[in-house]
Formats: sequence, structure tokens, C-alpha cells
Amino acid sequence: MRVAETHISWVFLTGEYAYKVKKPVKFPFLDFSTLERRQRFCEEELRLNRRLAPQLYLAVVPIGGNDRAPRVGVEPAIEYAVKMREFPEEARLDRVVVAGALAPEPLRAFGERLARFHAEQAPLDPSQAAASALAGALENFDELRAALPARELHELAALRNWTEERAASIAPTIERRAALGRYRECHGDLHLENLLMYDGKILAFDALEFDPRLRETDVVSEASFLAMDLAAHGRADLGYEFLTAYLEASGDYDGLDVLRFYAVHLALVRTKVRALKAAQKSGTAGHSALAPYLETARDFVAHRTPLLIITHGLSGSGKTHVTQALIGGLRAVRVRSDLERKRLHGLDASARSGSAVGSGLYDSGSTARTYSRLAEVAAAAVRNGFDAIVDATFLRRTERDALSRIAREHDARFAILDCVAPEEVLRGRVAARAAESRDASEASVAVLDHQLAEQDPLGGDEQRATISVPTDAPLDVPKLLAALRRLN
Repeated sequence: MRVAETHISWVFLTGEYAYKVKKPVKFPFLDFSTLERRQRFCEEELRLNRRLAPQLYLAVVPIGGNDRAPRVGVEPAIEYAVKMREFPEEARLDRVVVAGALAPEPLRAFGERLARFHAEQAPLDPSQAAASALAGALENFDELRAALPARELHELAALRNWTEERAASIAPTIERRAALGRYRECHGDLHLENLLMYDGKILAFDALEFDPRLRETDVVSEASFLAMDLAAHGRADLGYEFLTAYLEASGDYDGLDVLRFYAVHLALVRTKVRALKAAQKSGTAGHSALAPYLETARDFVAHRTPLLIITHGLSGSGKTHVTQALIGGLRAVRVRSDLERKRLHGLDASARSGSAVGSGLYDSGSTARTYSRLAEVAAAAVRNGFDAIVDATFLRRTERDALSRIAREHDARFAILDCVAPEEVLRGRVAARAAESRDASEASVAVLDHQLAEQDPLGGDEQRATISVPTDAPLDVPKLLAALRRLN
């Protein structure tokens, strides 16, 4: 048997199972001083973590016997433990990232799962949301001042000024989001060290059980935590893969207005954690330990000129395939018309509405509302400094002009990806997709015929911002990224 130790627990590792025992300690932020309290917090840890990792968290078990010969599962209890399945340290996601073995697909799947998890949690009392967010951020700055080397304090002051200014501007947004039910009981500590690759899927473990204030937060704060931590580990590309999957599943694009605030706060929380750990080991916090998170906080604060990309193309032209390939390389968020159209009608992405050409979900009113929503999302992204990809057919000049206008209003660069393929290829793709009924799009061959007859060709003025992407040939992503960066 091996034993791992933290400042608040012992973990006994048997090879198949791990038994996590809470130390009889009392700190300002937690109290495990009595057996009754340790049992209660073991049960709370089990409840919280079974929400996202039921495969790992098995039971709370008594430990009987005596200090010299403890026996698991025996009453009366002298201690309690959370029984878990043991996993190898190299399966932890921070180790997987360092090994270069983390692929986008599991992160996208986890983004979708996290969105469902957040939707399953009950909304909390919204009355203190904005005050709590600001208080937590300012309290962290006070703790950081005591933990950081003197040479880092100037940068810390600049970040504090930004945080205070940003908090004042977004306080009404935080309150509105809380009133709409976006303030929920989350995991609370969703960074890479608390994520695990398990049977090809990402599981979140070690949720914060000892202080509900640390896990009761805006759901987009939790999503920003993982995106931020991936950026701090040099994989911002994967952070945007995860974030886009989360946003597409949740539809919570309004969270882009507060995401940078939370990301900066959480980067500084991780800076503090690293500073405290380094100080415990050597008495001082080295710059190399703190730099990744300080640089990530600074990057989220930095002003940038965003890029707004829209697609243009008939059904079956490969728009979603092209845009998916660009998300990581551009560090962009994406919004898809097929998903937002369904969401506006209260339908899941995979639901079939049976709408005919020009009717139901695809009548003129529904289409206008869909493109209006796409415009809202695009504006939210670029005004907050995020590159954005809007995946839709954009066959009408008026629809394209609305997005081009948003780019100008927010001093963003603008590009059109014109996805093209021969008509016979389009017909084959549309027919195959309709037969599978697995995609959010419900376009049929009849829809394609209608588009061919009614589309507004790209104008000469639009061509200057347009990149043609033939999708009947292999996609050259580096070449496309380079072309986008040369525009404007």
C-alpha cells in the first residue's frame, strides 16, 4: 500500500481502490476537526463527485478497529473514507497535455457533457451573485500580494485595476445572468489536475466539498476555468475546441460578456495556488512557476483586434467541416445556424421537425430570427475581443451585410469563407446526410434546389474579403489560416 498526502487529507492507494481520509484539521476555510464533520464532508464529497465521475466515486466507508490495526468496513467507526477506484497519475489531464497526447475530440465531448451537467443543476438564489464575484476577485488579490515576489506586484496592480473596472461594467450582466438561472452549484475547481482520461473519456473529480461558496458560481465561470488552464499549459487551441463545444451545447453565448473577467480571476487563483505551494517547498515562489498563469491573465486582458468570419455556401458544401478545422488554429468561438435555429424552437440539435422548404423552422420569420440570433452572438464575441466564426449559408446579401456591419461597428476584421463544391457532390452529400438523420441540418435535395434558384451571388465588393474554399479536395488548414491572417 502507498500513501499520498495533502495538507487536508491522506489517500491510501491499494492498486485497485483508493481510500481518501480527511485529516482532523481546522483552518479558516474548512473544519474537519470532529469525526462527525469528517463523515459529513466525506458524504458531501461523494455526492458532488458522483455527478461527473460516478465511475470513480464508489461509497463512503467506515474504518473501524484501532490506530494500529484499522479495518475498512468495520463499525464502530474511528474514521471514515471516500472509497474510489484508483487511477494512474499519468492519466491526469495535466500529465496528458505535457505528454502531447490530448486530442480535441475528448475535449469536445466533455464540453457537451459539462453543458448538460450545468443544465441539470438547480438555479441558486441570485441576490448576491455580482457582489460575491467581485468580493472573491478582490480577496484573491489581497492574498496574492502576500504570496507573490515583490517583482510581480506592479503587474498585479495593473491586473487589479482592470478587474475593478471590468467588474463595475459587467455587474448588471452578472446579476441578469443570475436572475436567468445561470448561477448554479458547479464542480468548483475545474482545472487540468482535477480532470482524468478514463476509458477514452474525460472525467472531472475532486470537486470542492468544504466550501459551497467556491462551487456556487456562474456556469460560464466554470467553463472559462478549463479553457484558461489549457491556455496556461500552452494549448489555447484546445481551450477553444472545448469552449466552442460547450457553447454550442449550452447556447450560453451571452456568457462571453463575462468570460474574460472570470478567466482572469481564475488564472490569478491558480497563480496564488502555485505561489503558496512553491513557498511551502522552498520559501519563495519562483517566476517560472508563476509565469504561465500571470501571462495567461495578461493575455486575456490585452486589447486585440478580433476577426469575424462568416461562411457562404449551399447545403452540403462542407461549411461545418471547414469551420471545425479552424477553431483551434484561430483560437475562435463558433456559432452554427443549424443549432441556433433548433434552439429558438426549443428543439434538440438532433430533433427532426419535418419542415418543408420555406415552412416551419425554415419559413421567413424563423430564418430572420435565426440570423438575428447569429448577429447577436457575433457582436457579443467581437466586442469582448474574441475571434468568431458564424457557420450558416449566408445566401442572402442582406444577411451578409448585417454581419459585415457588426464587424465595422466593433473595429473587427471581416472575412467570408466561400465553401464550394460541384453540384453533383452537393447533391450526394445532402442526400446521404438526410438518410442518416444525425446532423442538426435538415436540408434535403429539395432545399438545395431552392437555394440554387434563389441565392444572391457574392458582390464584387464582397470578393475583397472572400476566400474560396473548394471542399471536394483535401482541406489545407495551414494555407487557409495564413490566408485569413493576411486579410484586412
